[in-house]
Amino acid sequence: MFKYLDPYTLRARLSPAIIAAAPAFAAIALLLSWTQLSLSNTIASVGLVALLFALADIARRRGKKIQPQAYAELGGMPSTTMLRHSDPTFDAASKARYVAFLAGKISETAPTEAQEQADLAAADAFYTRCGDWLRENTRNAKKFNILFNENVTYGFRRNLLGMKWSALALNLLVVVISGSVLYHGSVPYQDIQHVERRVIVVFVVAVLHALYIGLGVNRAAVAEAAKSYARQLILSCETLINKAKPVAAAAKPKKPKKDK
Repeated sequence: MFKYLDPYTLRARLSPAIIAAAPAFAAIALLLSWTQLSLSNTIASVGLVALLFALADIARRRGKKIQPQAYAELGGMPSTTMLRHSDPTFDAASKARYVAFLAGKISETAPTEAQEQADLAAADAFYTRCGDWLRENTRNAKKFNILFNENVTYGFRRNLLGMKWSALALNLLVVVISGSVLYHGSVPYQDIQHVERRVIVVFVVAVLHALYIGLGVNRAAVAEAAKSYARQLILSCETLINKAKPVAAAAKPKKPKKDK
């Protein structure tokens, strides 16, 4: 099934959804019997597939929702701020070359340092249009594979951060349900030890998952990925500039002079 999904959807949208719902999937896998085909197992299997795609859509929407706040904490979209005269990410000579190239592509005049200081909003609007042009002209994942991978990393971290609190709430729900199963003794006596072992495994998975989500999924990781992607996006100007350079015509061989 997964081979029909494009790499970005699979790695940046579906993967965060699977990670966010990992405790629930572990509970279903361990607490249901898969040794025989039954209607409940079939419904559970189909439901899991549908749930995965629903969660992937939710992860994308949640990620998009937190993105403006993440950019605001960074002082603006990194692909915009890195083109400012005041930003030290690139040396002045390289940045001037990139900005001049992009200005030519969008048929506008790049702001000077004085103009940028006088009206930062107008300058940022120009840099944003430059970034938009770059994104539209670097969508070839094979040609710009490093950029694509950086974009996937950013999308994965952003979408997983968007699912953070939902994932933690799901952890709590799994723990409560597992505890309820043991407390109320809703399984036959002869199966209680077998079920107890499975519930303990689910509990451990939920705890470890909560630690990862709580400590490893944060805004700092998203900010790092956003900056890495923006830097690589701007560096893609090198490939585009070299492609735009005219190829020098090969020198024609001189004809030998005839003896008089």
